[in-house]
Amino acid sequence: MKATPIKRTGFSLALAALLALGASIAMGVGTSTPVFADDDPWKDIHRDVFDNREVIENDGVVELEAPYRAEDAAVVPLTMRLPASAGEVKRLTLVIDKNPAPVAASFVFGEAAGKGDRMLSTRVRVDTYSNIRAIAETADGKLHMATKFVKASGGCSAAASKDADEALANLGKMQIRTFTDAQAKDRSPAQREAQVMIRHPNFTGMQMDQVTRQYTPMKIVQEMDVKRDGERIFKMEGGISISENPNFRFTFAPGTEDAIEVTATDSDGKVFTASSAGKAS
Repeated sequence: MKATPIKRTGFSLALAALLALGASIAMGVGTSTPVFADDDPWKDIHRDVFDNREVIENDGVVELEAPYRAEDAAVVPLTMRLPASAGEVKRLTLVIDKNPAPVAASFVFGEAAGKGDRMLSTRVRVDTYSNIRAIAETADGKLHMATKFVKASGGCSAAASKDADEALANLGKMQIRTFTDAQAKDRSPAQREAQVMIRHPNFTGMQMDQVTRQYTPMKIVQEMDVKRDGERIFKMEGGISISENPNFRFTFAPGTEDAIEVTATDSDGKVFTASSAGKAS
């Protein structure tokens, strides 16, 4: 099964440019940190990714949960929430201002994402003390933002937790869970909840092999398409900031079978697929 490429809108082209910045840094081109016009990277990100469009802050359309001080800079848990009152949200962009590639991921939602209270959580790398932002674009084209400051450092260059050969041997193996009403904690009655975990080292290109003293080439999950009964919940375009073994927990609208299908594509062009049986597991 081949993943469908994301249509390159103006937003996607800007996003691709910043993801390419992270890739070039990860391969040893340029400096170890992004170069911005001044000490506030958000100004450049706002211009390059969002074309300096107005961003409405802290109006309740999107909420972001993040630890003030992370226990592990390579695995920082984040939860983004979209209340039912937010209406239709087309896209959710996760930005880590001071990471080498500031755009950690962009999520484009489909019909199966639902209209109730929605939740999406994942784990990211944080390279230095930084603001983290969740920016939601609603159907009317408006941008809404929630921001948290996180104290963490070294997440993008932290050594992988497993042996590289072992990690590559299990490359692309996925586990999909759908939760019963009793197991689900972060959803409204109109939504169901699921989790996708994929085995992938998500090498940033900034990690040094302790034996060879060479940098491990970048190898990341770049796209992931998540569907329920054939209808899209979300499609992700990601960069080097998503943690090793990407993990996503999310809500979705109930369907006929509630079978979850996932197609993931990494930066080497390898495609991985998995599906659930449609029952809580």
